[in-house]
This record gives sequence, C-alpha cells and structure tokens, in this order.
Amino acid sequence: MRSILLAGGLGLIGTLLGTRFAIRVLVKNGYGQFIRDDGPTAHHTKRGTPTMGGIVIIASVIFAYTLSHLITWSPPTASGILVIYLITGLGLVGFADDWIKISKARSLGLRSGAKLAGQAAVAVSFAILSFQFPDDQGLTPASAAISFLRDISWLQLPWWLAVIWIVVVIASWSNAANLTDGLDGLATGAAAMVFAAYAVVNIWQNNQSCSTLSTAGPQCYWVRDPRDLALVSLALAGACFGFLWWNASPAKIFMGDTGSLAIGGGLAALSVFTRTELLMLIVAGLFLIITLSVVLQVGYFKATKGKRLFKMAPLQHHFELLGWAEITIVIRFWIICGLCVALGLGIFYAEWTVGLP
Repeated sequence: MRSILLAGGLGLIGTLLGTRFAIRVLVKNGYGQFIRDDGPTAHHTKRGTPTMGGIVIIASVIFAYTLSHLITWSPPTASGILVIYLITGLGLVGFADDWIKISKARSLGLRSGAKLAGQAAVAVSFAILSFQFPDDQGLTPASAAISFLRDISWLQLPWWLAVIWIVVVIASWSNAANLTDGLDGLATGAAAMVFAAYAVVNIWQNNQSCSTLSTAGPQCYWVRDPRDLALVSLALAGACFGFLWWNASPAKIFMGDTGSLAIGGGLAALSVFTRTELLMLIVAGLFLIITLSVVLQVGYFKATKGKRLFKMAPLQHHFELLGWAEITIVIRFWIICGLCVALGLGIFYAEWTVGLP
C-alpha cells in the first residue's frame, strides 16, 4: 500500500512542478495552440496558449512508477510496464500530431492515415505483448475473453480475435479521450476521477486475488499484478490531478493530443488488464456520452442530408453555443463523471457482495 500511495504523491508532485517548467519552455519557444476558426468564437482568446502538456503527464507517471519501485525496492511487473508502454506509445503519436499543428500553424496535424497507422502499430504490439509473460499460475496480463466485472466465460475469443478486440478497445478510448479534451480542465479532471476509481478496483482485486488462496474468497479475481496496476492507476490519477492546477480555467497550458491519446491508452489498458472492459463504459461514462454525441451528430447529419442534432459536436460545444459559461459546463460534466464513477464502483462491489454464499 505504501508504494501505491507513494506513486500517487510522486505523480502529483511531478506535474505540479514539472508543468510550471514546461510552460516556461513552451512559451519561450512559441509552441502555442492553434485554434480552429469553425469552433466556438470564445475559444479564439486561447490562441497561443502552450500545448503538448501531455508530455509532463507521461513523464510524471514514468517518474512516479520508477521511483516508487526503487524506494520500496520492489520489482516492476509485466502488467505495469505494458501500461506505461501503451500510454507512452500513444503519447508519441499525439506528440507528432501536436508538433505538426504547431510547426505548420494549422488545426490539423498528422494526416488521418498516418495517425491511424501510428495508433494501430502501438495498439497491435501492445495487444500481442499482453498475451505474453505468464506468471507462476499461467496468468498473462490480458485474457482472451471479453469481460464485464470479470471474464465472461461464454465470450471467450480465439487468440487472433482477442488481439483485434483489444485494438478496438484502445482505438475507442484513445479517441474518446481526445474528443473529451475540448474545454479547460474537462478531460483532465474526469480522467483523474476514473483513474482514482481504478486504483480502488485494483486494490480490491489484489485483496481478493485468487493467487493468494489462503485469504481469497469464492469471488476471487484472476487478474495478474493487481497491486502494480493500482500503483499505475494512482500515479495516473495524481499526475492528472497535478496537471489540473495549470489546466483549469483559464488554462495556462493544454495537454494536446499528446496527453489525450495517452490518457485514452491508460483507460484502455486498465480495462483490459483488470478484466473490466465493459465496466469501463460505466465508470468512464462521461467519455462515452461525449463520443456518442459525435456519432449521433454525424449519423443524423447524413440521414437528414444536412440537418444537425446538436448545434455543435462534441457535446460540450453544444452547450457553449447555448450560452453556458465554460466553467459551468466543466463543473457539471465533472458531476456527471463523478456519478458514473460512483455507479461503476457500486456495481463492481455489489457483484462481489451478492456472489458470496
């Protein structure tokens, strides 16, 4: 438990101090955000705000994970390292996208094909590696079954199809986080809540692990390295929370695609490794709602030949155009996120309780 709390604290300190330094460097070099002309006009005042702050989040998580293991002199695990690998790999794809936007002074970065190829390469390699590194009981970081609160036995997939499923999960959550990152502090605060919730899930799974048969109950969890996953989860939560100090309205820095893709990767990796892929749809419900608003907007636009369901998508911009203040939207969306997190954790705990004899 000490290493888990240590990781959260180090992640928090890393972004609190590191972001301030990053802002100075980015401002000095003129690495500011380019704002789309077709977006809400209120966003034009944000033009030039430093971006690519996601670098600090990723660096802080790596720093927190490494130092907490060194201080407690405990070895890292395959699961923890793979989560770090995914958030770093997707972060690098996002960094390339952000860099092109800044250097070319335009709202579009990597071409869609190149960006998709980069995400696919990281996701496929992660998925394949997730079925390696069995522990003493043969558990690998990922399983070949689709999961809700644990693996669903009748949804066991062939190995190759399980790889495709994990890639779809990664693509979905990385893009969901990217769409949610549209207002100051919105994605950062929501992600901090979800990652903190998954720290609780992982701690519970560690305490009820089937690997410790002397203490595990009938509803034990077959999850590899839950303790280390709790450490990574709290490091991510702490890093996002610390970054929020600088990213809250009025934001002094944006995370950019560097941060949003990395955060989405973290959501995907944790859902896969904890065997709660479908539960993540509830816990991270705010990200799902915002993504669905884009899907509905596009579908309605095509079906009605030009009509719009919302004034603008993603959903947060619809409320902006209705006249809501940005801070009001963010706080209310945080409340929705908190309710989703509470509901998800409640379902997770209720399943364990009801399953007891």
